[in-house]
Amino acid sequence: MTAVQDGPEDRLRRFATIWSRAVYPATSTPLTRPEFEELLLPLARRLRTALLARSFDAAEPKAVGAALVTAHCTDPEALAQALECVDAYLVLYCGDDSPPEKLRTRSSRLQHAIAAGYAHALRERTLAEQEAIAQAALQAQGVVAQALHASEARFRAVFEGAAIGIWIADLDGHVLEVNDALTRMFGGSEQAVRSRNVKEWTHAEDAPQVWKLHEELVRGDREHYHTEKAFYRPDGTVLWTNLTVSLLRDADGEPRYQLALMEDTTERRLLNLRLRYEATHDALTGLPNRTLFFERLEKIVAAGDGRRYGLCYLDLDGFKTINDSLGHAAGDRLLVEIADRLQSCATAPGEMVARLGGDEFVALTTGPDSPHEVDELASRIMNALVAPVRIDGRELTVRGSIGIVEGEAGERSAAEVLRSADITMYRAKSAGGNRFELADAEADARAITRHGLTTQLPAALERDEFFMEYQPIVRLEDGSVRGAEALVRWLHPQHGVLGPDRFIPLAEHTGLIVPLGRWVLEQSVRQVRAWRERCAETWSLRINVNLSPVQLSHPGLVQDTVEILEREGIGPEALCLEVTESALIGADDDLLKPLRQLAEMGVDIALDDFGTGYSNLANLRRLPVNILKLDRSFTQGMQQFPADPVDLKIVEGIVTMAHSLDLAVTVEGVETGAQAEQLRLLGCDTAQGWYYARPGPPERLNELVLADATG
Repeated sequence: MTAVQDGPEDRLRRFATIWSRAVYPATSTPLTRPEFEELLLPLARRLRTALLARSFDAAEPKAVGAALVTAHCTDPEALAQALECVDAYLVLYCGDDSPPEKLRTRSSRLQHAIAAGYAHALRERTLAEQEAIAQAALQAQGVVAQALHASEARFRAVFEGAAIGIWIADLDGHVLEVNDALTRMFGGSEQAVRSRNVKEWTHAEDAPQVWKLHEELVRGDREHYHTEKAFYRPDGTVLWTNLTVSLLRDADGEPRYQLALMEDTTERRLLNLRLRYEATHDALTGLPNRTLFFERLEKIVAAGDGRRYGLCYLDLDGFKTINDSLGHAAGDRLLVEIADRLQSCATAPGEMVARLGGDEFVALTTGPDSPHEVDELASRIMNALVAPVRIDGRELTVRGSIGIVEGEAGERSAAEVLRSADITMYRAKSAGGNRFELADAEADARAITRHGLTTQLPAALERDEFFMEYQPIVRLEDGSVRGAEALVRWLHPQHGVLGPDRFIPLAEHTGLIVPLGRWVLEQSVRQVRAWRERCAETWSLRINVNLSPVQLSHPGLVQDTVEILEREGIGPEALCLEVTESALIGADDDLLKPLRQLAEMGVDIALDDFGTGYSNLANLRRLPVNILKLDRSFTQGMQQFPADPVDLKIVEGIVTMAHSLDLAVTVEGVETGAQAEQLRLLGCDTAQGWYYARPGPPERLNELVLADATG
């Protein structure tokens, strides 16, 4: 395995050596084999660059294909050998740490582009050769008959030495002359070819206009035509050609003969078919891949003729665990087995199964009764997954989640159909898996909106689309404003004002919560300073800022908080950070360390949504918190009169326990005066809710500072 151990340039040189040894025997180059290898080395480097590039660019491999023609690799076998080398060795010697499947897919696309560039360059070279032949024929026009019987030396030299096939026939189609290249193409004798009439050379795949063009030419209405045409060889095999037929006139301008130039494209056509197959089929399972499936789906949904379709989008449940525990080889064998089972489920006309990648498969059905048929197809797939798969002596149980979309052609684009099926599949997986769900337009819309918000979040922060509102926190004993909770809002260009419940989970999922949380903290502390500058009575005002579990584990939390407080000239006692109870369930010392550091500095720490989790109350003694924020669910029973006695006992018990641990108690969701009074009697310290004020702009807090919140 020297190739793996050497450096990149050594591996590249090894690839060029293998390439040159394979292709050199099929070339007509005057170079020696080592010289030919040096010629291929920069081409190999270009292929390596194209293989590892971030995005695929067909220009480079096309240029490599054209360079092979320039290097006299014009025999079809040379191209075939070159592509086989690229297929077998490019990823091995020039790949990196990217997923092998990704590199193999890129390699297939490179081969296709190389063949395309090669074909184009060879075509240009052939056209130049044809032009030389045509010029020689025209120069002999005055003595056409003599030229056809070997009296015109120049024409004969071009005719016999051409690498492409040439035949000359009269206007009735009788073949008069053929060259050696044409005889080799047909694989028979010269006499056998000359005994045929041009009109007999029909083929089942002839384009309808081919013989119409031929008739126009022999009538003198057309000077030449070009087409792709197939011929039957004597042994029954098919010869594919690029055919150019020209009309030769005598000195008086009358049509006399037809001259045909034929380029053998059989090998190239077969190669293109193979490359097309590889580009449209999954290398592991042999199923159609995403490209071919999407082409098929696009044709169906664009038909707009009342056709209906049904689509099942399957994702295997727990496949990653199998892959990680048993290895990728076992995972691949599992996928092959699943692919075989799925293919056996879709055998009716119009049904198709494809692998989109990884452990994701799709099954497509068409027909007037597609709602029933797609349900039947989904059921067959679920039943096919029931039997365990035996791999390496183990029986693996495989389950799947399926999203089903059914509709009429012309209603939605292929991309929209596939996206809806994908969304529905994840809905089935979120519901526990091992089931199928039908697409729901409203659920799709919500998922699409969530995705749109997720992608728009980073730009929203840059464009200052977020703003702050504040809800006062009131001391129950005297009704004075003790502080305020900072609440972030998003002024979305399309959706209007969005509350934190719409975007904070998305920000946590993407990691944007860290810069967004830092921005909220900056705005809140800056607002405290502004309040203090405006109103001396608010010197003791404290701002409460929510802290996400993601922020809690971010290493820069303490440093960011210190820098913001120092920059604004605000002491740590003016800040309270709220952390949800669920975020601290089972928290270890490393997670609690930043909270302890902040608490030691003088920052208050509040345990938010207290009573909704399942934490051990004994853990309160080790948590660096000094405030319990009681969830609103405990106070709902106090809105009625008389208050629910069970709720009263629970709240009274929590307050007693908290005060015994030197913890203050804040209550959320206070909506009536009766609630506020009851909570005061139970000993709660502070409260917030719509009874006092809804969240609003910072200016409103100044108006509430001296208000009698107890009414």
